[in-house]
Amino acid sequence: MNKSKLYPWYFAIGAIAIYTVLSVLPGVIGIGYSFTDWSAYSKELHFVGFKNFAEVFKGSGDYLKYIKNTLLLTVVTTIFKTVLGLFLAVILSSHIKFQNFHRGVMYMPSILPILVTGLVFTSILNPKNGFLNELLRAIGLGGLAQKWLVDPQIAFGSVMGVDIWRGTGYIMTMMIAGIAAIPKVYYEAAAIDGANAWQKFRNITLPMLRQTIAVCVVLNVLYGLKVFDMVYALTNGGPGHRTEVMYTAVFKMFSKGLYAEGTTISSVMFLFMIFIGYFMVKILTKDEVVE
Repeated sequence: MNKSKLYPWYFAIGAIAIYTVLSVLPGVIGIGYSFTDWSAYSKELHFVGFKNFAEVFKGSGDYLKYIKNTLLLTVVTTIFKTVLGLFLAVILSSHIKFQNFHRGVMYMPSILPILVTGLVFTSILNPKNGFLNELLRAIGLGGLAQKWLVDPQIAFGSVMGVDIWRGTGYIMTMMIAGIAAIPKVYYEAAAIDGANAWQKFRNITLPMLRQTIAVCVVLNVLYGLKVFDMVYALTNGGPGHRTEVMYTAVFKMFSKGLYAEGTTISSVMFLFMIFIGYFMVKILTKDEVVE
């Protein structure tokens, strides 16, 4: 196969059409409905302008809290998944026994369905007879037992912890692939010059992984901004809306028949994800050299 062969531009029409119909078009239609009073309680549809958007962004509403929660979850989980994924990738790319076994164990959580993960951890973090609290009591650390998903002060942290546990293995595999692509001659030359492990990581591994890290960060951010099922399975936005994020709010608005409000929130997140995704890619790949 000639890898340098360039195919005609119209070969991409099918993929572009499918993407437009399944992704872009629903988003545009949703933006259109967000300017109306669409609901399950009326058959008529009226244009209301920016009324719904004003309701979302006004300081007295709960939506700003949901936006804050969404952004907080996105930032915290992105940092931890990226850092832990990189750390595990470096460890599991070195010469250790049962390397593939350890990689498989660390990757396994990421292939579990999110709802299944949520249901399992709902049981594990049960405040009365959950495995975690029972384990803490059994080893004499009963004072550390908490109402992990019930206490308003720690419930959101518990949700983020479960999400980090599930997603770190996926990031790890991407980092391992990036490390495997780094030419070994760089490490051999550094060893000849007397570089230690930290110097090799700082001067070779980290710079050569820049593009991989950029991709991981963008994927994590976009995932965090549209997170729904993990929060829904663990807390359904509770207790007292402390773990409510934008898409659980959208789900509840549609459940109440408030379709216009739901599409407004969804449209805000749709536009924000396009904006943040574009600029993150531009910033993180600004020094990329195209051959």
